Amino acid sequence: MRGTQLANEPDFTEADFQRVRRIAQEEAGIHFPESKSTLVYSRVSRRVRETGHASFRSYLDFVQTPEGRSEMENLICALTTNVTNFFREKNHFVHLEEVVVPAMAARVRAGGRGRVWSAACSTGQEPWSIAMSIMTAFPDAAAHDVRVLATDINSQVVAQAATGIYPEEETEAIPPAKKSQFMEPCSRGDLRFGGSICRLPAFRVLNLNATWPMKGTFSAIFCRNVVIYFDEATREHLWKRLADKLEPGGFLYVGHSERVATKSQCGLEQIAPTIYRKDH
Repeated sequence: MRGTQLANEPDFTEADFQRVRRIAQEEAGIHFPESKSTLVYSRVSRRVRETGHASFRSYLDFVQTPEGRSEMENLICALTTNVTNFFREKNHFVHLEEVVVPAMAARVRAGGRGRVWSAACSTGQEPWSIAMSIMTAFPDAAAHDVRVLATDINSQVVAQAATGIYPEEETEAIPPAKKSQFMEPCSRGDLRFGGSICRLPAFRVLNLNATWPMKGTFSAIFCRNVVIYFDEATREHLWKRLADKLEPGGFLYVGHSERVATKSQCGLEQIAPTIYRKDH
């Protein structure tokens, strides 16, 4: 047994842990250091139990078969953390409203398009916050070619995000003026986004370490608290791909504990601790 284990639970061996590490790396670019054995055990053991497998080995055998592809997604979802909130890292949204959106609005009104990408949207608080900021600074954005692409590797949280429905207590970080403008009550004390703001977000399942179908570029990309799961090579490769998807003068927002070590190679200029601008 490796790591913490409950009574009557299947053995979790060193080989099981190493196998989960390989699967996470190959499927999603996620890197688990040796110190995360207990975390991996607690998350994977739930999937082993819920699928009725007698051992980690038989479960891992299953997820690597064609019949186990949907369970492979459940495994990756179980290994990732979805912690988010509305207007998390408030300075990013202030910058979006004051710098990015006014320039985008001028371009869009002249016949162009505006695109912002939430590259790890989780349960949707980030892209809906982006949409609220856009609509605040550009009130008629929904009548133009403006979209917020919201993607995540976890199809379950993407489906949840797309509903635009949240318990009222989870909306406390939304400024009252924005909440009254963009949300409406629905069943069981929940609130949901309603009206023209719903035209902005487009929710899609996407693995950041796989092929991207998007052809165009973005005025801003939010990729926050994601690369902490990746090893250095995967991380630096992702920064370069994201930079390539920014239009000249576009902005990349990262998490408070993250930095782009290869910013010069990516053509990025750091203008604040967590904000990078693509060179013109």
